[in-house]
Amino acid sequence: MRQDRNILQRALVAMLFILAGWQGAMAQEKVDTLQTTDSLLMAETAPINVDSIVKAKTPKDWSTWKPNPKRALWLALVIPGGGQIYNRKYWKLPLVYGGFMGCLYAMSWNNSMYKDYSQAYLDLTDNDPNTQSYNQFLHLGTTITPENAERYKDIFKKRKDKYRRWRDLSFFVMLGVYALSVIDAYVDAELSVFDISKDLSLKVEPTIINNGSSKNVLDNSSVGLQCSLNF
Repeated sequence: MRQDRNILQRALVAMLFILAGWQGAMAQEKVDTLQTTDSLLMAETAPINVDSIVKAKTPKDWSTWKPNPKRALWLALVIPGGGQIYNRKYWKLPLVYGGFMGCLYAMSWNNSMYKDYSQAYLDLTDNDPNTQSYNQFLHLGTTITPENAERYKDIFKKRKDKYRRWRDLSFFVMLGVYALSVIDAYVDAELSVFDISKDLSLKVEPTIINNGSSKNVLDNSSVGLQCSLNF
């Protein structure tokens, strides 16, 4: 009997511990739920920075934008035509790239003609009957004989030298186009911030100059021109 009573008491104590743990877990769950609800309410009622939103959505005013001359210079040096693109002068791009393409074409064509005439001159001077590439430059029915060989040698030599000179000249012209594009980009960016307002003016107008060398008023005065610069 006493043993059954001890078992019953232990069972009651265990049930009390279980009930206490369950009530604590429920209380902690309620606290967590309240904290989550409070954080959501605070997030929903938090003040919104309207200025930052308006500032982020405001488009850039390109009418007041001014290019940086140093940046335009470096872009033009690194990328041909990059300075004109940065300065928003797109109408200059056909001039820049057209100059580059024209110079490249001239270099390629003159180099091809130089190689052809160089080979023809070599074939004419090597005394080998199997090498006759010079025939493509002769008129129909014309042949090279020992009597006119020296004249054709001189012609081919002058032509290969001429096309080599033109090829080299095309390269230097392309460098000039590149230099002009760089200078144009830098000067254009500099002039974009130059003062061209109405307050900048030069006026030339007649005036009376007081000499102060005589007591006579008429002798002291003389007519002249006065220049005034407003800025």
